[in-house]
Amino acid sequence: MNALRRGLSSGLVQAFLVIVGLLWLTPLAGLFFSSLRSSQDNAGSGWWTSLASPGKLSFDNYSALLGNAGMTRAFWNTVLISVPATFLVVVIAALAAYAFAWLEFPGRDAIFLPVVALLVVPVQIGLLPVAKLFGQLGLFGTIPGVILFHVAYGLPFAIFLLRNYFGEMPREMLEAARMDGGNEWRIFTRLVLPVGRPAIASLAIFQFLWVWNDMLVSLLFADSSSQPLTVELQSQVRQFGSNVDVLAPGAFLSLIVPVAVFFAFQRHFVQGVMAGSVK
Repeated sequence: MNALRRGLSSGLVQAFLVIVGLLWLTPLAGLFFSSLRSSQDNAGSGWWTSLASPGKLSFDNYSALLGNAGMTRAFWNTVLISVPATFLVVVIAALAAYAFAWLEFPGRDAIFLPVVALLVVPVQIGLLPVAKLFGQLGLFGTIPGVILFHVAYGLPFAIFLLRNYFGEMPREMLEAARMDGGNEWRIFTRLVLPVGRPAIASLAIFQFLWVWNDMLVSLLFADSSSQPLTVELQSQVRQFGSNVDVLAPGAFLSLIVPVAVFFAFQRHFVQGVMAGSVK
């Protein structure tokens, strides 16, 4: 283990990681510079040529984006879908995970087994049955319908992740809290949630990125008034040659938001991902 740590801390390995990081950021930089160029410049040369003439770069495309009703509506639809879908999954999964980890009730293991089994069920299997159900309930083509689908399919993984993390907490810590007069709700909110913050933050990242970048579910369940940014960009791609001035800043905006969310919670990410992996 010490040899591995010394190897990872060597200058050669660090230089390699820096190169990999720069290569990973190259598409993001290319999209950003393309969003600052005019349609004629993007059609006539590659984005890297703008580095030689930075004076031609401007934010006019972003002004045009704000004036595009379809793109702005799609952006706010994405926010209205992603934020509630992430919040509901985290809250419901945290409550269920605490119950599965520390509450004794009949059939606890029998109920948890189907939750784990649902992890292997592909999203595509539920598209048509849920679409038929939503049509009967009047939810098809609405933002609440898209949110409910994401919540339903995000809960199995969320419950599994948090249950493993909560289950590793020392039993003595919870018993001491009960002996001090704390009820289950107080123990959950004042003790379990603060200790489980890394796993909860990691789960929030996973769920938010999945919902924000989703196109399959929204393409089926959302109509023209409720479609998110991914679906709107897909429709704009059909006219790429004529509207790159709107497509490029829209795509960069769609990309930079989840990147910002990831870096905001990155200090909790690794610790949360490793939750429950070792005893």
